[in-house]
Amino acid sequence: MTTAEKGSGPLSGLRILDIATIIAGPMAGSLMADFGADVVKLELPGVGDGLRGFPPFKENKSLWWKVTNRGKRHGTLDLRKPDGAKLFLDLVAQSDVLIENFRPGTLARWGLDIETLWKANPKLVVLRVSGYGQDGPNATQPGFARIFEAMGGLTHITGDPDRAPVHTGYPLADSIGGIFGAFSICAALLKVKLSGKEEGEEIDLALTEAVLRTLESLAIEYDQLGDVRERVGNKNTYSAPSDVYMTADKRYVSLAGSTNRTFRYNASAIGQPELVDDERFATNAARVAHTAELDRIFGGWIASHTLEEVLAAFHKANGTIAPIYSIDQIFEDAQFKARKAIVPVADEDFGEVRMQGLVPRFRNAPGEIRWAAKSLGADNDYIYNRLLNLTEQEIEKYREQGIL
Repeated sequence: MTTAEKGSGPLSGLRILDIATIIAGPMAGSLMADFGADVVKLELPGVGDGLRGFPPFKENKSLWWKVTNRGKRHGTLDLRKPDGAKLFLDLVAQSDVLIENFRPGTLARWGLDIETLWKANPKLVVLRVSGYGQDGPNATQPGFARIFEAMGGLTHITGDPDRAPVHTGYPLADSIGGIFGAFSICAALLKVKLSGKEEGEEIDLALTEAVLRTLESLAIEYDQLGDVRERVGNKNTYSAPSDVYMTADKRYVSLAGSTNRTFRYNASAIGQPELVDDERFATNAARVAHTAELDRIFGGWIASHTLEEVLAAFHKANGTIAPIYSIDQIFEDAQFKARKAIVPVADEDFGEVRMQGLVPRFRNAPGEIRWAAKSLGADNDYIYNRLLNLTEQEIEKYREQGIL
C-alpha cells in the first residue's frame, strides 16, 4: 500500500466511518483525514450527501464538496436495509470511530443503537453531531448553522448597535462543530487507549452549545455582573483603539491591541508617541473609556495615508494592524505563500485544485491532503473488496438490490 493510500501523519493507522452529512460532522472527519486517518465516507446510493448540491459549482460539480470531504474514501451504503446494516456492522468491527449526525434516535430505529454498535466493536468511539444534543426539548428539531449561531448567542453580538443582528457570510457554527468534533474524537481515543478496557465512548456534540462555548466570557459576565453583551459594530468592548478604518486609497484595515506596550507601538506608528503620557490613555481601561477620541486620532491619521503607507508605518513601529483581505488577496499575500497556506490538491475532475492546507503544522508527522473529495461511490470496490473481502459478484448483487 502506498503512502497516499494509507495516509501519513499522527493519526495514520486510525480508521473512521463517516456517515454524517453537510458540514460539521464531515469536517471533523476531513480534519482527521488531513493527519493520516483512513476515513471511509458512506452515502445513500443514488442520493449522496446534500453538500454535493451546494454552490459554488464548476461543470455541475460542487467545489465546496471537494474541500469538506477531502482525503476520504467514498462509498455508498443503504443502512436502512437489513443487509446494508449487516455490511455496516462489518465495517464498524474494523473501525475505531463512527461519525454520524442523524436526528437523535434515527440509528436506533434502524436497529443500530449504541449497544448493537458496541457489540460489533466494544472499543468504538461514536461522535454524534446534532443541533441541540441527544436529549432536551429541542433534541429532535431540525436546524442549520444560522439557527445554532442565533440560539448560541453569536448573532446577537454581531453587527451595528442600531441595526438588526448580522450573520456572517459563512456557516461558522458548522466549522466550529467540526473542530470540536475532531478534538473530542482525539480525546475519546486517548481515553480508550489509556483505560486498557474494552470500553468505547459515545460523544454528544450539540452545535448550539459549541457556539456558546466559543463565546467564553459572555456567560460569566451575565452571571456575575448581570450584563448582557450587545452589538458594538467593529469596535471592541475590551480594548481601544480597535476598529475598522478606511485608508486614503479606499482600502480597509483592522486595528487592535489591548496592552500598554502595543498602544505605545501603535501611537509611535502614527507619529504621536506622546499619547502614552496622556492620562486618558494610560491604561487599557482608560483607553476603552475614551474610545471615541482614540478613533478620531487613529482614524484621522489612517484616512490621510494610503494602505501601503499605513502598513509600512505600523510594521516599522511593530504596531498591530492588518489589511482586511478578500480571498484573492490571500492567494497573493507573501506570508500565506511562505507558509503554503493554500496548496494544490489532486482532483479526479479538474486534475488539480487549490484549497487551504493543513492546520496546525506538525514537525515530525505533518500529514497531507491525499485528494479532493470524490464522486459518489468512487471507492466502493476498495471498501467492499479490500476491506470486507466481498467478491465482485457479491458487490454487483448488492448494487442491483440498491444496497450499494
